[in-house]
Formats: sequence, structure tokens, C-alpha cells
Amino acid sequence: MDKKLSFKAYGIVGLMLFALFFGAGNLIFPALLGQQAGSNVWPAALGFLVTGVGLPFLGILAMGFSGSKNLQELAGRVNPIYAVIFTSALYLTIGPFFAIPRTATVSFEVGIAAPFMNGNTTVALWIYSAIFFGVTLLFCLKPAKIVDNVGKILTPGIVIGLVILLSMVIFKPMGTPQIPQEGYIEGALFKGFTEGYNTMDALASLVFAIIVIHAIQRMGVNSKRGILKATAISGGVAAGLLGIIYVGIAFLGATSVKLFGYFENGGPVLSHAANHYFGIYGSILLGIVIVLACLTTSIGLITSCGEYFNTLFPKISYKAFVVLFSVFSFVVSNAGLTNIITFSIPVLMLLYPLAVVLIFLTFTSPLFKHAKMVYVASTAVALCVGLVDGLKTFFASIEMDNPSWFQPIVTFYEHNLPLYTQGLGWLLPVLIVMVITGIIARLTNISVPVSKREANVNSQNA
Repeated sequence: MDKKLSFKAYGIVGLMLFALFFGAGNLIFPALLGQQAGSNVWPAALGFLVTGVGLPFLGILAMGFSGSKNLQELAGRVNPIYAVIFTSALYLTIGPFFAIPRTATVSFEVGIAAPFMNGNTTVALWIYSAIFFGVTLLFCLKPAKIVDNVGKILTPGIVIGLVILLSMVIFKPMGTPQIPQEGYIEGALFKGFTEGYNTMDALASLVFAIIVIHAIQRMGVNSKRGILKATAISGGVAAGLLGIIYVGIAFLGATSVKLFGYFENGGPVLSHAANHYFGIYGSILLGIVIVLACLTTSIGLITSCGEYFNTLFPKISYKAFVVLFSVFSFVVSNAGLTNIITFSIPVLMLLYPLAVVLIFLTFTSPLFKHAKMVYVASTAVALCVGLVDGLKTFFASIEMDNPSWFQPIVTFYEHNLPLYTQGLGWLLPVLIVMVITGIIARLTNISVPVSKREANVNSQNA
């Protein structure tokens, strides 16, 4: 029988989940969105909340609902080889390719460059990122409780600091929102939706969910129903905090343009706002908190990636992976925040549909008796659209016209897929394929347990 959890217990898990999600991207992207959306900030923020808060919340619930022990097992419902490729790509994306280098560049731009430096910061970034990843590597090689303790102190600290800053923005705005920039003039809701991809939280939720579920189980809750209830309540706490902060930072960005002008990315927006309201000391304090928060995020992500790839390639030690990822992240971080964001978007346009479809399939799986054909067909459709979206975005990011062999495919998608120009061309085809293959599975009585372990979990909690 499950132990009844107190609201305090739900709050502890909720804050832990918030700390797992809250990193570099959660600060910079809503700020940039606010600057560019201007007077259309509210519909843009709503779209951002769907992918930046709603999808991560569903991802956490999906893992609890599935009974899978990890993401690779869940993705294995499609195909074992696909599971390894998809899980590896996801870890690399939220790890050394993009998210980990971003922790260094964001903390540098907000905590060091904005308050203290003007002009060329290339050499300073190299020095800072070397120190940043050197400290990260030390903690990853010899994990210590200090990382958890700093995280526990910083999580409420950064929330309180941001709430104070955002309260000033509400009661004493820096200015009025300006006219929307390109992309937000029409369809601001859909633009905000795709901008929410940049947080990478929906991808990370499929990894972080196991940490949350284990924490709930240690509190004495083990049934499927109990775990779902606990993750829903705790997730609601985390989602509520994230939502409030996202909306507040987006409004901050929208009201900052008249005073500061536009920035290339959202990094300097918060620092300039802190300096405006509280002077240089406010900017320094915010910078210190963000540097430490990004450092703990970097440590957590490198540790997670090292552990996963060590299980995938056991002949290569965990320490070797940690050193490799730290050095690689150091090199990538010096490409600059704007470049990291630019080149991450094509990958996210590919991975997000696959992740969202996996979440959809997880919740609907009992309806089509876990038939493998539904998983395979739906994922294949999402992959076909995602690959084209990713390539199209990549060519645009390097300011290159679509190749002659590729343009007819894009044109076909634009003319035939609803919502394609809004970045959601995969949605309707996937839903149609899910329905058709699901009906076929039920009519032909195809029923394939997703794995022996998951079949046992499903039968115990039916």
C-alpha cells in the first residue's frame, strides 16, 4: 500500500524537478522572445508555455505511465536500434553538443561580460570556459554532496531573486512593448510554440522523469496510480514556477527594448535589467547566482551523459567519457552563444516531433494494445517531416538556398501539410496514421507486449 504523501513532500519533489529543468535556456529564450514579440508578447508567451512547460510536464507523466525503467526501453517499443540512436542523439543534444556548452556561454554573458566588459570578449570567454569546465570536471570525477547542497540553496535563491526583479518590472516597467519583429507580426502563437523547443526541456523530461520517479518511490509510493498522482502534483508545482518565470521574463524582454534596444540573444537582457533596477551590485549578484546555477547544471548533465554512454559502451570508463564531454563542451562553448543556438535549432526541429510522438503513443498505447505497427508507422511519419524541417532550418541558418533536389520536397510539404509553415506539419499526418494503424491493430487483434518487464507492470496496475 502506498504511503500518503504530505503537501510538503510534493513541494520537495516539485522543487527538485524545477531545479532539474531550470538552466541556461530557461533564462535567455523567453527574454529574447519578449524583445522580438513586442506588443504580441502574450500570444507568443502562450505558445512558449505549451512547449516550454506543457510538453515537459507530459514527458514526466509519460515515463511514469509507461512503466519503463529508462528512455531507451521506452523508445525500444519502436525498434531496439532506433532506441539506441534516438536516446544517444537526445543525450548528446541536451549534453555536450548544445545544452552543456550553453551553460558556460550564458553564465559568461550574464555574469561576466554584461556587468564588467565591453567590446571583444573572445579571449575572456576562452579563459572563463576553461575554468568553468575545469571545475565541472573536478566535481564529475569526484561527485560530492556540495553540488546537491549548492543546488538546494540556489534553487530557492534564484527563484526569490527573479521574483523580486520581475516584481519591479511589473510595478515599474522600463518602457512599453514595441512593434513585433519578423516572425511575430502574424502567427506569434505558433512562433512562440517553436521557440519553446530551444529550452530542450521536453527532451530532458524523458531523462529527468526517472530521477523524479525514483525519488517518489523512496518516499513509499510504488503503484502506477500513486506514482502518476505524485508526479502530477509535483509536476504541477514545477510547471507553475516555470510558467510564472517564463511569462515574467518575456514581459521584461518586451519592455526592455525602448531603453536598451535589441540584443542578438537573451543573455544580456536580464543583466541590463538588474543593473537598471538595482545598480551594478544587483547585476553582480544576479551574475553570481546564474554562474553557480549553470555550473551545477553542467555538472549534472555531464554526469548523466557519462553514465549513459558508459552503459552503452562499458569498455570505455565513465571517467573517460566525462573528460571527453568536458573538453568537447569547452571547445563548443567558444563558438559563442548565438552560434550554439543557431546550430541547435535544426537538430531540435528533428528531435522534438519524435519525442512528442513518443509521448503521445505512450499515453494512447493501451487503446491499440501496444501494437508495434502503430509505434513504427507514427514515428516514421514524424521522422519524414522532421528530417525535412531540420535540413531546411540548417540551410537557412547558414544562409544557403535549398538545393535543387531538396526544394521540391519542401514545396510539396508547404502545399499539402496543414500548419507546415508554422513548424507543425508533422502533427496532423501523425494523428491520422495513429488512428488508422490503431484501428487496424484492434480489428486484427494485434497485441504485442512492449517488453516482459513492462507487460508485468501493466498487468499489476491494470
